[in-house]
Amino acid sequence: MESAAPARTFTPRTLVLTGMIAFAVGVRLLIHFVPGVLPWHFTPVEAIALFGGAYFTDRRLALLVPLAAMLVADLVIGTYALMPVIYACIAASTLLGFGLRGRVTTLRVAGYGVLGSVLFFAVTNFAEWAVGGTEFCRAGLLPCYVAALPFFKTWLAGTLVWSGVLFGGFALLSRSVPALAPQPAHA
Repeated sequence: MESAAPARTFTPRTLVLTGMIAFAVGVRLLIHFVPGVLPWHFTPVEAIALFGGAYFTDRRLALLVPLAAMLVADLVIGTYALMPVIYACIAASTLLGFGLRGRVTTLRVAGYGVLGSVLFFAVTNFAEWAVGGTEFCRAGLLPCYVAALPFFKTWLAGTLVWSGVLFGGFALLSRSVPALAPQPAHA
């Protein structure tokens, strides 16, 4: 009886996916430290989570890599009170990305990007209202959400553009590099 070879965690696919996420986090740092290079909330955060969830074969890595990448960036940028809420939203978006596994299309990625962005907007602004962090949020829940709408538009645009970059870039790369195809799971 022949035993199955153990699954390799650091396959070429895993390394490329991790590298693409690291690049996207670098863009987040660039936005933060080079004002005017891109709009302030035009970040790849949501796209990173969806991308990780959709493509990492190992679900643990799908959650770990985007969260670890965000943590590294936040350690450079600085920590903030709502980090647990933000990270919970990133994890939730990674779980949404699981729904894209083997079913990635432009329309699905866009739909999941919109859904994840709305979830992020609703949860983070509720949390901001709950702690009363800004004048708008101290005025009430509705003013808190209304004040955040301009940020949401930029966030959503960033999610859709960066999803296109990550998902589209990986699709193009996968066509020419067979080692990037998903590896079958070992029993």
